[in-house]
Amino acid sequence: MSILRTFGGLSLALALTACGPGDMASRNSQIAPENMNAAPAEGSIKAAIPSLKLVGYDVSVPRSLRVSEANRYYPGSDIVWRGDPLGDRHAQVAAMFETALDRAEPLLDGDTPVRARIVVKRFHSVTEKTRYTIGGVHNIIFDLTIIDPATGAILVPTREVRADLEAFGGARAINAEHNGITQKYRVTNHLTRVFQVEMTAPEGYRNANLGWVQVLNNIK
Repeated sequence: MSILRTFGGLSLALALTACGPGDMASRNSQIAPENMNAAPAEGSIKAAIPSLKLVGYDVSVPRSLRVSEANRYYPGSDIVWRGDPLGDRHAQVAAMFETALDRAEPLLDGDTPVRARIVVKRFHSVTEKTRYTIGGVHNIIFDLTIIDPATGAILVPTREVRADLEAFGGARAINAEHNGITQKYRVTNHLTRVFQVEMTAPEGYRNANLGWVQVLNNIK
C-alpha cells in the first residue's frame, strides 16, 4: 500500500473509534515525466488523507550492493551506472536521489511535516553496449519509510517502491544526448516525479510496464 493510503487507513480507523461515546472527530511540478501515472480514482478515503510536507530526508546506498563496470548487454550486479564518469557509483547514485528529493521538497508542501528515509536496493541502468544499440530499462528499486522529523518515530511503515524508466538506445540515445537530455537528467527528473506521486496520490507510484527487459531485470 502507498504512504498516503496508509495514512488514510490510520485516519479512518481513528475516526471509526471516535464514533462511540464521543464525536467523530501545492505547488505544481514543472517537470515533464517520462511515464505519467494515470490520475488516481477519487474516493472517500481521499478526504481522510493528510497532505504531507517534506522537510528532510536520509538516503542510503548500502556498500553491500555489488557494482559492475563490465561492458556487457546485461551484467549481473546491483548497481550499473554509466551516466557519470568512472568513480564511486554508490555515491553517484545517492547524489541523484538527493537531488531529486531536493527538487521534490517544494512540491510537497502540505500540512504534516515528515522526513523520508530511503534505502536503495537496486539501481541497474544500462551499459555502453546496451545504450548505443538496443536500449533497455533503468531498473530502480528502493525502500521508503516516512518518519516524524522531531521524534524519529515511524509514521508510515517501509514500502518498496519500484520506479523503472525506459532507457533510450541507439540513435534515440545519441540524439537525446546531443540535446542535453542525458541519462542523469532523465533519471533525476523521473525520481523527482516518483517521490511527488508516491507522497500525494492515494495509490502511490505505479511502476510502468516496460516489457520483457523489465521482466528480465526482476530475475536476479
